[in-house]
This record gives sequence, C-alpha cells and structure tokens, in this order.
Amino acid sequence: MQIMGAGKPATIYDVAARAGVSKSLVSLVLQRSPRVSQQRRDAVLKAIQELDYRPSTAAVSLAGTRSRTIGVVLDDFRNQWFVDLLTGLREALQDQGHRLVVADRFLNTGLDVSPVEGFLSMRVEGIVIAGEPDTDLAIPASMPVVVAGGRATLPRADTVANDDRAGGAMAAEHLLALGHTSLGFIGASSAASDERRTGFSAGVDGKAEVATVVLPGEPTEGAGSRALAQLLDAHPGVTAVFAANDVMALGALSELAERGLRVPEDVSVIGYDDTPLAATRYVGLTSIDDRSVEIGRGAGERLLARIADPGLAATEVLVEPRLVARRTTAAR
Repeated sequence: MQIMGAGKPATIYDVAARAGVSKSLVSLVLQRSPRVSQQRRDAVLKAIQELDYRPSTAAVSLAGTRSRTIGVVLDDFRNQWFVDLLTGLREALQDQGHRLVVADRFLNTGLDVSPVEGFLSMRVEGIVIAGEPDTDLAIPASMPVVVAGGRATLPRADTVANDDRAGGAMAAEHLLALGHTSLGFIGASSAASDERRTGFSAGVDGKAEVATVVLPGEPTEGAGSRALAQLLDAHPGVTAVFAANDVMALGALSELAERGLRVPEDVSVIGYDDTPLAATRYVGLTSIDDRSVEIGRGAGERLLARIADPGLAATEVLVEPRLVARRTTAAR
C-alpha cells in the first residue's frame, strides 16, 4: 500500500492516476454507473482500497456529469413529522444512487442565506420542499421541484400531500361516534391547520357545538398549551379537543394535567400526524396518521419522473389519511 504524506488524504486524482483512468471514470464508478466495464471498475476499486480513499460529494459531483444529489428544505427540524417523510424519500431515491442534503428553511434567516443557494452550488438535480412552500426561495425555473406535505404555490411544482380536510373530518366523526357534543379545535396560523379545521367543521356538520382557538405563529407544544387554556377559559364544558398536530396535542395534555382534568375521563384529545411520540406507551395519543412515509416516497418518485422528463405537467396527489385510536379518546 502506498503511504500518502502525513495529513494529506488521497484525492480522486490520485485514484485516477493509480488506476490509469480519468477522474470522470472514477466518478462514474463511485456513482455505480453501469457504463463502466468490469475491468476498469475493478481497477478503480482496487486503487480506492490501496489508497484508503474517502470520496467527497463535491469531488464526485464535479468529476461526473450528474451529482445524484437531492436538496430537501424543511420547515423546522424539531417537527417529528419530517422523520417519516425523509424515510419515504430515502426509500424512493436510494435505489438509483441519489443522496439527500437537508436544510432548515429558517435556520440561517439571520444571515439572509437561502438554503436554495447552497443547493445550487452543490449542483443538486432536484429540490423537495417539505411543508409549506415559500415563494421567496427563488428556485430557478429549470430546477425540478416537488412540494411534499404542503400545497404548491410554486409554478411547475408537483404536490404530494396528505388530504388534511379528510383527516379533519375523520377526527370529527371519531369524537361524534364516542358521544361528544361539545368539541374544541386548537390550531396555529398554517395552511395545514386551516385545512384540518375546515375538514373538522365539515365533519361535525352541526351535530355538536365547536369552540375554536387559532393562535398566530408555529404549531408548537407551547402554542397548544396556550390555545387550550384560552379555549377552556371561554368554554369550560368542552369534553373533546382536536389539535392541529401532535405537538400541539402534547401541549394540550400538559394544560389539562395542570388543571387537574383527566384524559380521557374528563376531556378526550386527538392529534394529527401520528408521530413516533404519539405512539409511545407513555403518551398513547389518538391521532390522524398522515402517512408521511407514503408522502415522502411519492414525492421522491415524482421528483425522479420530473428529472427524467422536465416537461411533465404539474400534478397534485393527495394521500388518504387514517385514524389511529389510542387511549386519549373515550366514550362520553
């Protein structure tokens, strides 16, 4: 084995020289391209092993004709909904050798830096916007884009999202079937929250009274606690609450505990997204499963199709949610 200079790792050029090939061919091998003969592939792999080469994404991208990199813009890393979404994305993209690069849309707002700028410098082949799209992202018209989980307001962007109105209606039907006649909804200022509230109202269809509190800002645990406090102060007779997401539902559970109200004996609570936290034995939160793994998988498949054919017409796919009943809801 050749010993490189101390502190000087092998480069893609070193591998190319050792194998007697071009750096572009080394990149093709790293990308698992079928266009490389077995003899040359073996020579490159042998050189990589002998030189203990650790390829960088940038080197592979610059040396090859494709980066096989997909940029993902998230609303907030703290939201567990994104965990399953990324799982589905990875499942759809990994078979073709694509890698994911993830950025939080709000992480560098103080620096006035858009994650899209970083993605473009990495020569990503497409972008997935997870959550509500922002027209300020300034994505080039030629870049394939899919909005996952939100509703597209960007031209030429495909949408793969949960049917939030149908999920809201499911929550209403569940609580009505349990005999509740005084219901509450707590939400935040987001398109998803609005859609779920609209579906919830449609599902109630006048069969019960509904009190609503929607706070400005993000749908956080703290917002859930504050919203429920306002709701119960104004409507103390509410016996069941639907929260716009699981995180707000957790805040509602905390507020109920502080008031000495039992769940579900005094107040039933239902959330949305069916996050891993909702499924834990300690919480046991009834929730609407937005099937985020399927959304991620569908978004990945749609993005691959758009990369292959940029002229495809934009489409919207709504994934049907399902209700997962646990111990935070019970008959009245």
